[in-house]
Amino acid sequence: METIAEHSTVFPKLNVEEEPELGVTEIESMCMNCQENGMTRLLLTEIPFYKQVVIMSFSCEHCGYENNEIQPGGEIAPKGITICTKVATARDLNRRVVKSDFSSIRIEELDFEIPAQSQKGEVTTIEGIIDRVVRGLEQDQPVRRIQHPEAAEKIDEFITTLQGLKDLNSPFTLTLSDISGNSFIENPNAPLKDPATTISHFKRTKEQNHLLGIFTHDEVDECSEDTGSSPKKPKLAEVPEEVDSLLKPIKEGAWKLEELQGEVLQFQTQCPECSAQCETNMKVTTIPHFKEVVIMATVCDNCGSRTNEVKPGGGIEEQGVKIEVTVRGKIDFSRDVLKSDSCSLLVRELDCEVGAGALGGRFTTIEGLLTAMREQLIESTGMFMDSNDAETKERMDKFFGQLDEAIAGNKQLTIVLDDPSGNSYVQSLNDDGTPDTALRIIRYHRSFEQNEEMGLNDMKTENYGEEAMEEGTGDN
Repeated sequence: METIAEHSTVFPKLNVEEEPELGVTEIESMCMNCQENGMTRLLLTEIPFYKQVVIMSFSCEHCGYENNEIQPGGEIAPKGITICTKVATARDLNRRVVKSDFSSIRIEELDFEIPAQSQKGEVTTIEGIIDRVVRGLEQDQPVRRIQHPEAAEKIDEFITTLQGLKDLNSPFTLTLSDISGNSFIENPNAPLKDPATTISHFKRTKEQNHLLGIFTHDEVDECSEDTGSSPKKPKLAEVPEEVDSLLKPIKEGAWKLEELQGEVLQFQTQCPECSAQCETNMKVTTIPHFKEVVIMATVCDNCGSRTNEVKPGGGIEEQGVKIEVTVRGKIDFSRDVLKSDSCSLLVRELDCEVGAGALGGRFTTIEGLLTAMREQLIESTGMFMDSNDAETKERMDKFFGQLDEAIAGNKQLTIVLDDPSGNSYVQSLNDDGTPDTALRIIRYHRSFEQNEEMGLNDMKTENYGEEAMEEGTGDN
């Protein structure tokens, strides 16, 4: 028996080649301009190359007031994001921008910044961001010219400078920083690398997490104790065995390590496609000549989605690794490949670079890696494949044609896997220990920025126990 939600998704994807199945929800709400009732329309969708969003549009038929905003509909990203774009051409001004409520925007050359939470989230362009600033500055200029003529004159000069940015009198740098990680600037060269944009991620501070409504269990318990609103929840070790709990501790000696590694563990997760509850299977296995890995596979009974992910079982290696493999044809397609979620992928002949985390961690083959890259790009580029953008469509058609030739074994490729954590692997075809001429492995020392992104610069791994004892002795 099928349920109502079967084969449905809360956030349908935008695809211009298919009939849209987007459900718009209409809610009658009060107009803040004239106090009459207007109409709010909500659209839940997924933006290609980005994530799930809720688009809201309000209009009032009484006074004509209109407003629109966008809010992230998915989970808050694990880290904040900073996107720095060099704007030098009209094409750069037309880059689409998705900004959340928590994003701040800065124009370096003018030392000008739009603080976070000063504007609602929206879908716009770089030119649209400048236009909104100009409209805001011009709003009270007539009154300001009478009451404060000197301040009005300076604002007019600044507006002229902003207009010069739109006219591209000189290049400028726009930096978007978002602690929620839910902002995005379009790459007009997709799927190729964007030479004018740099993207970095940062770890949020405790205060920034609180601003997003993220609290640890200890902080929630402390707040409950202070307010007396609810009793403190017992810790896992304090829960009696006869009381049902989410996770029951395994009794000591009940399972040997070897037996536990041979078991397939199951736990409840949320489907990444339709957000329904589903089960994820997890198993620890060993890759020959490499290390232990954790394989996770998720199957959703609601929408039929199937995903798998592989994570290294060990820690971060002392050095990063860069693996170059020459794909000469079908003979190289059978190579086993372990790609961690921190590994980036480069296909030199196609001038295509896939950043770390784009394909996730996976254990597959060379052929499977190319096929997965093709499927994800086709799925993600529907927004940019419309007939109005002939240049982008022509570029994407040419790229996919070359990629199809490579998958068919008719085109030689050089694939480069660059993993700063050192947890990626490509199988050698020579089992007798002789060098594989089509496989080149280079180990390197990570840069400060790479260590910073993985949190290694702040990690103390030597003599920390002794220092803690010394501090305790000093306090006494």
